[in-house]
Amino acid sequence: MKDYYKIGEISKIYGISRDSLMYYEKLGVLTPIRDLNGYRLYTMNDIWKLNLIKELRTFNFSIKKIKEYINNRTVKTTQGMLKEEVSLIDRKLEELTHLKQNVLKRLENINYAENLTELSTIKVNYIKERKALKLNAQISSDEEIDYMMKKLQKKHKDNFYLLGNTKVGAIYNLNSLKNGIYNEYQSVFCLLEDNKTNYDLLLQKGYYASISYKGNYSYNKQYLSSLFFFINKNKYKIISNPIEIYKIDVHETSLEEEFITEIQIPISL
Repeated sequence: MKDYYKIGEISKIYGISRDSLMYYEKLGVLTPIRDLNGYRLYTMNDIWKLNLIKELRTFNFSIKKIKEYINNRTVKTTQGMLKEEVSLIDRKLEELTHLKQNVLKRLENINYAENLTELSTIKVNYIKERKALKLNAQISSDEEIDYMMKKLQKKHKDNFYLLGNTKVGAIYNLNSLKNGIYNEYQSVFCLLEDNKTNYDLLLQKGYYASISYKGNYSYNKQYLSSLFFFINKNKYKIISNPIEIYKIDVHETSLEEEFITEIQIPISL
């Protein structure tokens, strides 16, 4: 076994960058010696320290905490450090369990949207009050909706996902629709669970005339026209801006024929 290792060898063996090794040295965690040419040489004393650093950094222990532990190691402090590792592992397991449940829920949402959505049929449904996050903007293209949706997600610190989320959508500008403009929206939104307390949009409870369709978003003109005709025929009254919900969109498929969109128009009977 060698008595000394150069910085390149240590970097390769431990998968630690040279900059990190020099940073550890600057903090006094590692103390390599120098050869006649000024090159760093790491001793066995540095090796066991690196073994500990590598393990503890996996659990995001700070270098300051690792240094304190290295300089004051006892059986008791080692036991304490290991107990802390167990707590961190338990926390990671909880996070992974939550993440798995979230992914399974999104998969369930896609399966439901794809297999149980009734297409091209107008219905009047009573929908309870819904909480949502929104971002206001003047939008006139599908690409802008995708961009604003990402901004909404970022604004709320990635608290919701886009992949497999069947509860994101946009709010139409009703005045524009009345003027025959079918691609103008005033905001994007993401519906939330009922127990959420952080929201900035309430979609009022009440009756909604709705229809779901499959395919390119340009079909919205056809289906909105059908909804307007249905509402007028039955002498209902539109009480606020229509919305559309993207049950399956560009985040789940690149095939436009697989897109599923639902349009909902709030009405009074």
